[in-house]
Amino acid sequence: MPVTRIPPVPSSEITPRDVWMNRRTLLAGAAGTIAASSLPGTAWAAPVIEPLSAPRNPAFAPSDQPTDKKLATTYNNYYEFGTGKADPARNAHTLKVRPWTVEIVGEVAKPRTVGIEDLLKMAMEERVYRFRCVEAWSMVVPWVGFEFNKLAALVEPTSRAKYVRFTTAARPDEMEGLRASRAALDWPYTEGLRIDEAMHPLTMLTLGMYGETLPNQNGAPVRIVVPWKYGYKSAKSLVRIEFLEKQPVSSWTKAAMHEYGFYSNVNPEVDHPRWSQSRERLLPGLFASRKTEMFNGYAEQVASLYAGMDLKANH
Repeated sequence: MPVTRIPPVPSSEITPRDVWMNRRTLLAGAAGTIAASSLPGTAWAAPVIEPLSAPRNPAFAPSDQPTDKKLATTYNNYYEFGTGKADPARNAHTLKVRPWTVEIVGEVAKPRTVGIEDLLKMAMEERVYRFRCVEAWSMVVPWVGFEFNKLAALVEPTSRAKYVRFTTAARPDEMEGLRASRAALDWPYTEGLRIDEAMHPLTMLTLGMYGETLPNQNGAPVRIVVPWKYGYKSAKSLVRIEFLEKQPVSSWTKAAMHEYGFYSNVNPEVDHPRWSQSRERLLPGLFASRKTEMFNGYAEQVASLYAGMDLKANH
């Protein structure tokens, strides 16, 4: 009999083991937490997830159903806790998120430091955003928080403020990824937006998801969410926000400028150097079965921000 040869499936379309074995991942994460707490000299307490209910904003209701909560909280990129998708859920329990403050400085009239309790009080609505990763997979997540521009209003950016830089916590004692022999990035992690991008109503300072405060592995206690860009533009566990006159160099741009430009808008016409971005896999789907939408589906709201720009050169 002739042998039928099945063409190889592109690596970008193979469902990671962490997805189809999600139940096992959860159990492994729980076991890791128990094991860590039993080590001599270790006193890590399990993070406390609290209710953070807010009215659902009906303007943000994508056609897809929200991703299963267990999947959204166990399949993550957060290199401070490891480069594997299951690593953050397994390791991020070590991060202490109380007390916590965010310093807001730079080209502002009223610099200040804000406590997490005050930010939680400002969380006013729940928005369901599509959240896309650069590896061509995406989720639909109900985030809880408020427009970043409302926080900016408290410090009154000056006319010299053209950009915003976000800096993530860097705590080697609490973040396993920072202690790795070959660190993935130059810490602390930083990301940047143009001022009009940061002040756009879609840009959200996020304190929770699925009606609860953020789990550590998803960026607790406070992160930024920019839904028309790739997920790495949405910096987690923020400790510092700076309003700047000059464009900052983001961590991924510094690490690989030819792969990660400053803007990082979802543009299906621009491939990553190592894989195509033209199609996406909405988890827990098995394959990249749908076309990627321009600006991650938010073109109607944000395309005007880039009028006249070459979106292939400014990727």
